[in-house]
Amino acid sequence: MFVEIISPENIIFQGEADSVKLPGSTGGFEVKDKHAPIVSTLSNGELTITQKGKSTTYKVQGGVMEMLNNKVSILVEKVLS
Repeated sequence: MFVEIISPENIIFQGEADSVKLPGSTGGFEVKDKHAPIVSTLSNGELTITQKGKSTTYKVQGGVMEMLNNKVSILVEKVLS
């Protein structure tokens, strides 16, 4: 599935991934390849992208996400260092 993470300042990540773990407003959740369509708000927390067994984690501050047609679009307010 194709994943993109965008903040108001820049594009954080764009590429193929096996799964994405997200800090949903009502609890953490994970989307994988060919997941059903979903829209969710995000809270502050860790967002983890897994590609071919390797994981990358970003600390994010709020946002929204959409999974549609095997594409995950994640709009975050801010990525913390």
